[in-house]
Amino acid sequence: MPEVISRAAPPAAAPDDDAPVERTRPAQRAVQLLSAAWRPALLLVLLGFGWWAITAAEVFPAYLVPTPGDVANELVTEREMLARHTWVTTYETVLGFLLAAVIGMLAAVVIVYSPTLEKALYPLILFAQVIPKIAIAPILVVWFGFGPMPKVILAVLIAFFPIVVSGVAGLRSTDPELLDLSATMGASRWKTFRKIRFPNALPHLLSGLKVAVTLAVVGAVVGEFVGADEGLGYVLLLASGNLNSSLLFADLILMSALGVVLFVLVEAAEALLIPWHASRRQGVPLTTS
Repeated sequence: MPEVISRAAPPAAAPDDDAPVERTRPAQRAVQLLSAAWRPALLLVLLGFGWWAITAAEVFPAYLVPTPGDVANELVTEREMLARHTWVTTYETVLGFLLAAVIGMLAAVVIVYSPTLEKALYPLILFAQVIPKIAIAPILVVWFGFGPMPKVILAVLIAFFPIVVSGVAGLRSTDPELLDLSATMGASRWKTFRKIRFPNALPHLLSGLKVAVTLAVVGAVVGEFVGADEGLGYVLLLASGNLNSSLLFADLILMSALGVVLFVLVEAAEALLIPWHASRRQGVPLTTS
C-alpha cells in the first residue's frame, strides 16, 4: 500500500503585541462624531460670546436684544408653557411632513410612469408651489377653523414640492440597462420598481426629504401666524405684541432646535437605509461634518 504522508497544519502565527488594536465600529463612530462636533460647538460659543458682548456694551436697547442670560432664564421659567406650544408645532410639522412624503412620492411615481399625467400634473404642481403660502393661509383658516388642520395643510403644501422633484429625479436616474435586463428576465413593473427603481431613487429622495422636513416647520409656523391660539408661531406673535424680547428669542431658539432635530432624524434614517451609497462613505453625516 502506498504510504500515506500526513502533513500537519502550520502553526498559527502568534499575535503581534505591537499591532494597534482595531476599534469597534461604535467606538469609531463616537470618535468621528466627537472629532467633528468641536467645530459647530466652537462656532456656537463664539456667537454666544459675540451676543453677550453686544448686550454688555448696550449697543442695542434691552427690549430689542436681550442678554443670553435673560433668554436662558425665560426658557427655564416658562418651560411648561413653551413645552406645550412646542409639542403643538411638532405635531403639526411631523404630520404635515409625513403626508407630504407620501403624497409627494406617489405623485413622483405617477409622473415617471405616465407621460400623459406628467404633462397634466407638473404645471399644476409648479403653479401651486409659486403661490405665496402666506396668501392662502387666511383662506385655509376660514375653511378649516383655528385647529391644527390649516397648519398641517400649509406644511404639506410647502414640503410637497422638493419631495416630488427629488423623487422624479431619483426614479429617472435608474440605469436603462438595468431596466432592460429586468424586462428581459420577465420581472413585472412592480418588482422592477421595488427591486431596482425605488432603491436607486432613495439617495435623491432622502435629500429631498431633508429639505422638506425643515420647510414643514416653516409651514406650520406660518399657519400659526395667521390664526391660532397655540403653537410656537402663536407664542412669537404674543411675545412680539408684548415687546417681550426674551420670550421672542427663546421661541426662535426652540423653532430652530425643532428643525435641526427633525433634520438629524431624517439624516439618521438615511444612514440606516442607504449605508452603501457613496455619500455615506466619508464618515459622519452632513450635519456633523
